[in-house]
Amino acid sequence: MAHWDSSSSMEPTGACSPTVPESELYRSLQAVLPRCTDQQPGPDWCNKGMLRWTLHKKVQNNPANSLSLLWVLIKELEKAERWDSRKSIIPLLHTLMHAIIQTAYIPDELYKRVYDFCKRLLTYPQPYCTVGLSYTRQIKTERFIPGLMYQRMITAEQKLKNEHYPFQERVFVLADPEVFSGSLIPAVVEDFEVSALGSAGFQSPLEHMRSVVQHSIQAALGPQHCHGPKLAQALRDMGQEVEPYFQEVLATLEQCVEEGYRGEGGMLNSRLQQLYSEIVSDSNAEPLCGGPMCDCPIPNPEMSFYLWTEDLDIWRELSKWFRSSSVSEHFSSFSQEQEDFELGESPFTPADMPRFSIMSNDSGIEKDLPPSSDFSPSTSLDNPCIISAWEQCKNEQDSSRLLRRGGIKLKPTAKDGMALMQDTLEDNPSAASGGGPGKGGRRAATLQRRAGMSMMENHFPKQQRHFIAKIVVMGDDRVVGRLAKAYYFYRKREARRLFLTMRVSLQFYYIPVCPAQLPVSPVTQEMNPERPKDPFISDVIAYYVRSGQQPVYFNIYFVKITFNSMTKDPVEDVFLTNLEIEFPEFKHIAASMKDKHKRSSGSGEVCGVVISMNYRKMTLSGRDVDVGISARTTGAQINAIPSSEAEDLNCLTLTLNETPSKTKGSSGESKIRTSNIKIRTLERRSFTLTLDKDSRRIYKHVQSIEISPCLDPGYCVQKSMGSKFCTDGARDAGLSKYMSKTLPLPVNTFAGIIN
Repeated sequence: MAHWDSSSSMEPTGACSPTVPESELYRSLQAVLPRCTDQQPGPDWCNKGMLRWTLHKKVQNNPANSLSLLWVLIKELEKAERWDSRKSIIPLLHTLMHAIIQTAYIPDELYKRVYDFCKRLLTYPQPYCTVGLSYTRQIKTERFIPGLMYQRMITAEQKLKNEHYPFQERVFVLADPEVFSGSLIPAVVEDFEVSALGSAGFQSPLEHMRSVVQHSIQAALGPQHCHGPKLAQALRDMGQEVEPYFQEVLATLEQCVEEGYRGEGGMLNSRLQQLYSEIVSDSNAEPLCGGPMCDCPIPNPEMSFYLWTEDLDIWRELSKWFRSSSVSEHFSSFSQEQEDFELGESPFTPADMPRFSIMSNDSGIEKDLPPSSDFSPSTSLDNPCIISAWEQCKNEQDSSRLLRRGGIKLKPTAKDGMALMQDTLEDNPSAASGGGPGKGGRRAATLQRRAGMSMMENHFPKQQRHFIAKIVVMGDDRVVGRLAKAYYFYRKREARRLFLTMRVSLQFYYIPVCPAQLPVSPVTQEMNPERPKDPFISDVIAYYVRSGQQPVYFNIYFVKITFNSMTKDPVEDVFLTNLEIEFPEFKHIAASMKDKHKRSSGSGEVCGVVISMNYRKMTLSGRDVDVGISARTTGAQINAIPSSEAEDLNCLTLTLNETPSKTKGSSGESKIRTSNIKIRTLERRSFTLTLDKDSRRIYKHVQSIEISPCLDPGYCVQKSMGSKFCTDGARDAGLSKYMSKTLPLPVNTFAGIIN
């Protein structure tokens, strides 16, 4: 493997890793492509990740390697198209786009071949047409405005201050402590520390600005009109004076986007050529017409790593990030008082801080107060003296002073309702056609799980939110269930008091990690202490959050739990993947009884507890019927995600431990498909409930449960606001009829669902 040097940036080709032959790039690419036998993660699953990481490192610091890889990739894509090898198309496309972003200069001939290939994907079925449409638009823009994707990525991920592209991104990595424990935690923490030093510690914002200027000028002018090493040296010699050029380059490219690339790059090339001449001339160096290119590697985005303990609140972490000085200063239109009022229980305020009520003897109008009693309290909830001020006011004998504190909005405003509705329509464009039941008892929606970007069917303008929080969860299926619960309470809190919805866009990512098969980072295998360490886990996450833009929507299910004790109130919870019912007295014999009835084909007496089930049976035809049955069982499992890819339906599948016999009151079906079900015991026995196979979410002594699709809190708020104008409370009124009732969890993937 060729040696690379990750300690330098914007160096000429000769100072970087040596040029890799196309034959070696081809062999490295073939090693990471999926094969027909790769149905399940095999022994070489981790090795493929390492090989892909090695391939990216080979081309990271050498523009010649990047350009060579692009030619290899487009040839492989065209070959996969001829051979109808669709399984390789999407992985090759993601690698191609990743290489395009960091390549110093791309000839127009190569741009055209890539654009034509992506355009031909529009005739393919999902998800190829969706991915092809997304990349067709990006390639078309990049062809006429070279360097735009690199510029926007660095500006947003490294939060570079500017007035032309005010978007910022941050990655929040949440690891399940049940999986990440012991010696694994220091290794993962060290990996993220190395990534932070490589992107933020060794590279200041000025160095990121120099990279943007370098890459934009090289991508537009090419080796015929730009000398990379001279430009890099001139930018280094400028020091602080590079920022005006960064602002100028940013403004020039964004202006071209607004004008719709009229003139096809003539104005852009002319302006960048002028800036290039100014920069090189100011360095007292002779401007050269052409020369070699310099590399401009892409640093990893800013990442925050957390062990997802019970004390961690996603809403509070996002609020801290938004309200931090380096971020909130971009929102000068929002006053501090408005932020504190909308935030309510601020992350910086103790949750148990008392609220004192004061009897007021005045009219409530400040101008009616005498000037001597004028009191101007601090309205900020972050003021550490606010508690002592309230104590002083409580003991104050003179009640003529007027002291007010930021209140809590009891009812959402019309503006908040519109924001919630628009947010729902962006994530669920099918709601615009009405998501309720169809006529004649038929269901309007299909059972097919929804996946892919909604750009082809969403006709509503997307709200521009300048802050993007990319939340990555790492662990097994339990951590996805915790994410669903956290997302539900996040939406519930925002529906009650809107604060982050209009400003922060959430994107969710999931990296499955099993304790027995954890990839080992090269950080822990580094044998040469003098050589800079290269992060592995953070590199993989950076590639995932940049390329994985095809969401798969998983229904979140609401469950109401009633206990056998009359003194214990019912509990409400949500789950995403699995719900298990278990009777403790039959726990030891449930497995043996299940095997026995498999062998006897369900004949004979069944041991267990009698339960009643009332549910709506879902069919592929959409003619759902209400069913009520009783059965004797030792337990049951309810799965929201079937194990078979052929049965990937968006509903619940209930399976009893025993196959029920066919009687007058029971159809004897081994599997029940439904989305709404009520289960209760008919005897004086209780059962144990486990949500998402998580030992931390177990409920004991349960008498009955009611399961239904989780309603979006935003829909509930909008419906309550519109119910006053509708006499029929069961019918949606106003804007609520255009909203999706259910709350799905969108998890971003590389390809969506491939049938």
